[in-house]
Amino acid sequence: MTSRARSLAATGMEGDRVRVRVLATCGCFEPGFRGGGPVRSLAAIMASLPGHVDLLLVTRDRDLGSAQPYPGLSGRWVDRYRSRIFYLDTRRPGQWLRLWRALRRDEYDLLYVNSLWAPVFTVVPVLAARLRLIRAATVLIAPRGELSAGALSLKAGKKRLFLRWWRPFLRGMDTVWHASTRHEATDIRSAFPWASVEINQDQSQLPAEPMPATEPEAGPARLVFISRISPKKNLELALRALPLVGGRIDFDIYGPREDAAYWARCEALIALLPPTVRVRYRGELAPAAVPGTFHAYDAFVFPTLGENFGHAIAESLSASCPVICSDTTPWTDVLDKGGGQVVRDLTVDGLAAALRSVVSMSPDARLRARLAAGEAYRRWQAQSIKINIFEQVLCSSRAVGR
Repeated sequence: MTSRARSLAATGMEGDRVRVRVLATCGCFEPGFRGGGPVRSLAAIMASLPGHVDLLLVTRDRDLGSAQPYPGLSGRWVDRYRSRIFYLDTRRPGQWLRLWRALRRDEYDLLYVNSLWAPVFTVVPVLAARLRLIRAATVLIAPRGELSAGALSLKAGKKRLFLRWWRPFLRGMDTVWHASTRHEATDIRSAFPWASVEINQDQSQLPAEPMPATEPEAGPARLVFISRISPKKNLELALRALPLVGGRIDFDIYGPREDAAYWARCEALIALLPPTVRVRYRGELAPAAVPGTFHAYDAFVFPTLGENFGHAIAESLSASCPVICSDTTPWTDVLDKGGGQVVRDLTVDGLAAALRSVVSMSPDARLRARLAAGEAYRRWQAQSIKINIFEQVLCSSRAVGR
């Protein structure tokens, strides 16, 4: 940690604050939204930035999976959230050179990367810091759920090989880890036993109060999936469970089709569903439309293999929409206490049983479930601790001792 950061920690909360410089990287950011939770997490962190922290963000000049850059942003610096953002076309050497020249002018107290192993936006900047091509005293890594058991099970061989090299490399640097929950902190320490971990869940721009619950419409149970369509989010399991539920179901799917082969498997399952189950792919949703969309459904079906935070779960509860979810998220206690159902047996039969309980509800019971989801959200908001991650890291006792 630099002398500037130690001075910051020593000044406490009163008096003049030493200015702190943070360099952040993320593969996807606003105006994009296909990157899901990490985009909203980083936006929330930047919106609550302490006044003495100056942040530069480097991100890609296009949304996740898009071939087209954002209009008028490629290769430009933009001021947003009291921060400066550079939108990089990774295929243009001239932009890389201009960016490096700009970053070389300053020394940074923190290099904040929002992935463990993204080649361009984690590996490259961390290597640059190690080689002193950019001057960053401490590396702060937010793995964003990439170290959960479910996430590590995908492409497991490649990830094991990478970690064999990456562990000793990171240990040779001043590295701190950003976990969203205690559960994620455990995942981090399982992979990096020596890790210094800061737990901070203040990464959401959500309303203080839930949307009022409305009476369900008569007719079939209305279920929804809103997330990236990829193996980690596990939509395929929901589609395999639906034929076993019985009763009439409307199931709508929203989200970017991130993995073409995976979506093809999902389409094949949809084609085999009985006529009592109607499934529709409704396209992508802009972030502003997500809460209102959740509000129209009886339950959010989300059999994810693992979430470090789970923005979609928070947004569903804020819309008084109950959640049917795996037990691999930090929301298990909230859901158990009225927010929905936790599927601990994450199998076709286990998920089908949970869905069956919703489909068999009367309209009055569905309304009560919606009211309970809103109350669960209200309780969660009341106990949430709000502190910016940069403030926490730079003012922690560990930071002072570095």
